[in-house]
Amino acid sequence: MTADGLLHVNAWVLFGILGQALFASRFAVQWLVSERRRKSTVPVAFWYLSLAGGAILFVYAFWHRHDPVFTIGQSVGLLVYARNLMLIRRAQPPGGEVAPQRVGAAGA
Repeated sequence: MTADGLLHVNAWVLFGILGQALFASRFAVQWLVSERRRKSTVPVAFWYLSLAGGAILFVYAFWHRHDPVFTIGQSVGLLVYARNLMLIRRAQPPGGEVAPQRVGAAGA
C-alpha cells in the first residue's frame, strides 16, 4: 500500500475504523472490569462490543474490501459472540435480574 492509499479516507474507511475501535475497546473493558474485581473476568459488555465491532468489520470486509479471508474470519467470530450472548441470556433468571448471591451465609 502506498502513502496515498493510507491517506485516502472516505466513509467506508471511517466505518471500518469505527468497527475496529469497538472491537479493540472490548479489551480495555475486560481489563478494567478485571482490575476492579481483582480477578480475570469477561464481562457481558465484552461480548456486545465483540458483536458490534465484528458486525461492522464483517460489512466492511464483505461490501467494501471484497476480501474473502477477512469476511470469513469475521463471520466465524460473529457466531461465537452471538452464541456466548445466548448462553448468558439463558443463564439469567426470568425477568433478567441477577440473582443475589449470599456471601458468608450459615452452612456455606
